Amino acid sequence: MVFSDLLFIFAFFPLNMLFYCLMPDIPRKNRVLLIFSLIFYAWAGPVYLLLLVGMTFADWVVALQIERCRTPKGRKGMLAAGCTINLTLLCIFKYLTFLLENVQFLFGVPSEIVEITLPIGISFYTFQLLSYMVDVYRTTVRAQRRFTTLLLYVSLFHQCIAGPIVRYETVESELTSRSVSSEDLAYGIRRFTVGLAKKALFANYCGSLADTFLVATDAANGAATLATRPALSILLGSICYTMQIYLDFSAYSDMAIGMGRMVGFHYLENFLYPYQSTSITEFWRRWHISLSSFFRDYLYIPLGGSRCKRSRIILNTLVVWVCTGFWHGASWNYMLWGLFYFAMLCLEKFVFPNFTERMPRIASHLYVLLVVNFGWMLFRCENLTWLGIELKGLLGLNGNGFVSYETLTTLKSNFIFLLAAALACTPLVKRLGERLAELCQRSLRLTTVYQTILAVIPVALTVVATACLVGDSYNPFLYFRF
Repeated sequence: MVFSDLLFIFAFFPLNMLFYCLMPDIPRKNRVLLIFSLIFYAWAGPVYLLLLVGMTFADWVVALQIERCRTPKGRKGMLAAGCTINLTLLCIFKYLTFLLENVQFLFGVPSEIVEITLPIGISFYTFQLLSYMVDVYRTTVRAQRRFTTLLLYVSLFHQCIAGPIVRYETVESELTSRSVSSEDLAYGIRRFTVGLAKKALFANYCGSLADTFLVATDAANGAATLATRPALSILLGSICYTMQIYLDFSAYSDMAIGMGRMVGFHYLENFLYPYQSTSITEFWRRWHISLSSFFRDYLYIPLGGSRCKRSRIILNTLVVWVCTGFWHGASWNYMLWGLFYFAMLCLEKFVFPNFTERMPRIASHLYVLLVVNFGWMLFRCENLTWLGIELKGLLGLNGNGFVSYETLTTLKSNFIFLLAAALACTPLVKRLGERLAELCQRSLRLTTVYQTILAVIPVALTVVATACLVGDSYNPFLYFRF
């Protein structure tokens, strides 16, 4: 079950809110949230609920022991034990099959490899548990005494399967004491419906167009078919995928933030219009902020960060980006994707420092879009053969030509949609809304009109999104597997 499922929109979430509102106090409201969260997580695979609960229980015990230890050596030992448990389980479920496949390729053993199903959201909740234990060790937060409260934090269905990576310190006080104003509820509903519309109206169709232009490279004959695609078709497909991955993931974050606000949780922003960036450094301050800040605070800075000699800074950056690449998936293309951004960031920082600041803003913006679009091409092609064919095709080296009648027809038919999707990746609509709010504050009549618009928008967005989802079998969520 994902947030854009009709079952979730019209059954699961409304029932959750109904029972939540009927409860008279926070402890009983928390029980409702915990029960619904465990049901939500177990929906795709009940057996992996045991893994989630087991890891949380182990880390609950470890954190309590860290806090009780009186010696630095004992505290470090408990933290090391907890981190080892979490990372070992993550590696077994996410990377063991990949490792064995590479060993088999090199040495011919083992003869058979057992496929291990990846538990949904394991990368997200593992990082949340790691950050919790480290923060207890650093005395940033107190260890949670109640296991069920910690389990609620880890399993809360708003964010447990696809983020954002919510740190315990962000919601520590709200787990036991929170309130919801009418403004919070209204904002949460608007934020959820905006995310739903972004997903249903734009992300899904961008993904469908990407497959149309690239002819579904994951098909059995995908590589051969891709080699015949004209260069413009491959370029348009990569642009559609670039928009899809932002619209898809930011939509999920919008919905998570909105649902959290409806029940009193204030999750931090995960995206700040990253495609508006004018440098790759800025892009990674705006994209998947919860992941970037996690690696910064729990890996990069402990390694020494930027307060050391250049060679060590480069090594620290390399370690972070190797981990970032493999965090996204057990495949060599993710490693290449991580190394690509490592190289680009090092070039920006050490070889051509401040060069984007000396460029016209439009030029630096286009530079970022080109780099990011190429990065998403690496990210998408898990088969490196497809990646080579796609890159050659962009240059016309497959004998594929630049354009075809089919490509032009598809582009003309979808031009208005592509323009609207591109605008949805920018803060234009938000700024227009803010400007309208400023104008409406000057008049009581206009204020009434504005309040009416605010009330109508969530209903309209829900209706339109539902119309898009009904009968539409194409409703993927790209980050669901992480």
